[in-house]
Amino acid sequence: MAIRAAISGSHLKLSSSSLGARSLSSWWRNVEPAPKDPILGVTEAFLADPSPDKVNVGVGAYRDDNGKPVVLECVREAERRIAGDFNMEYLPMGGSVNMIQESLKLAYGENSDLIKDKRIAAIQALSGTGACRIFADFQKRFCPDSQIYIPVPTWSNHHNIWRDAHVPERTYHYYHAQSKGLDFAAMMDDIKNAPKGSFFLLHACAHNPTGVDPTEEQWREISHQFKVKGHFALFDMAYQGFASGYPEKDAKAIRIFLEDGHPIACAQSYAKNMGLYGQRVGCLSVVCEDEKQAVAVKSQLQQLARPMYSNPPVHGALVVSTILGDPNLKSQWLGEVKGMADRIIGMRTALRENLEKLGSPLSWEHITNQIGMFCYSGMTPEQVDRLTKEYHIYMTRNGRISMAGVTTGNVGYLANAIHEVTKSAYALTSRIQ
Repeated sequence: MAIRAAISGSHLKLSSSSLGARSLSSWWRNVEPAPKDPILGVTEAFLADPSPDKVNVGVGAYRDDNGKPVVLECVREAERRIAGDFNMEYLPMGGSVNMIQESLKLAYGENSDLIKDKRIAAIQALSGTGACRIFADFQKRFCPDSQIYIPVPTWSNHHNIWRDAHVPERTYHYYHAQSKGLDFAAMMDDIKNAPKGSFFLLHACAHNPTGVDPTEEQWREISHQFKVKGHFALFDMAYQGFASGYPEKDAKAIRIFLEDGHPIACAQSYAKNMGLYGQRVGCLSVVCEDEKQAVAVKSQLQQLARPMYSNPPVHGALVVSTILGDPNLKSQWLGEVKGMADRIIGMRTALRENLEKLGSPLSWEHITNQIGMFCYSGMTPEQVDRLTKEYHIYMTRNGRISMAGVTTGNVGYLANAIHEVTKSAYALTSRIQ
């Protein structure tokens, strides 16, 4: 009897083990490899290329004129100051109070009445991506039947964020391919024709990927039409200070909307303008009717963050609050961010001049008309493929050039390659005409 029981038990164990093995092998059988990210995949291909001539103008991360990553001196000093008084304790769900307050002053103005009246609900977020995602979930939870209007084109991850938050996406005209500028008339038509009370995603400055921004007067017209239609604007502000070199100037669109009394939201990031890419530090803020509403909204934003990541990381927040909270460090940062912006602007001029000296039959005015980290070159996917295959130059297939990857050492090579792949298309077009 004991032997039979032992055999039976062994059989049960074997059967259970076999069943478990079969079950485990089938759990993820239907999972297919995800498509490569259109931006991050560029860097993977670049790193795998052994060519000594290779150039990466794909990913939006600042480089110095030697093509090297940069840590700002104000960041180094901030880290020195916090090193002696730093612990690893959790931040509150809403994040660093000091970092949030400094972020609000940067976005809304040092003397903003909204801040004084405590009408802004704000939390620390995982850079701009996290801020957008928290807002998308907030929108879905409290306006479940709403949709989001996103410009064409936009940063590719915007589509992923609202899709995964299950918010239906609509688009509005933005870029005019022929002029390589803003399609303002079509944009205004889309704003006018959208249902009353629609949500719109707006790029506050240095539109990604086009580098095309509305003028101040155009922003005023946009704001007016938003007022007429009762639309809600979420500003994604990833480049404040990095676009023009002046944070106040780069926040002009937001200030115009505030002057007109709009209850906006804002997603801020310190990846580009402080070089804190890996620290994932940003802020999400929502303008409310009064302090009571702001308290309620903030509590809900925190509740959304809780199951995602519980609370945000501390180090980057301390760096930001230390820099913005100290007049000397802030002044140093303003100088350094202007230096980064000026280098980008200088490389735009150099690339355009090199193309013109080569006798390119095309107009390259848009290179210097656009602003910020990216130049929307107008090159086709096929031309970009030729740049990669023949010249080992890497960028996204929509023709977006990260100007941060352009240096005095490679601008001539880049211009020559662009000239070679675009001149034949011009000749063909001329013959057809």
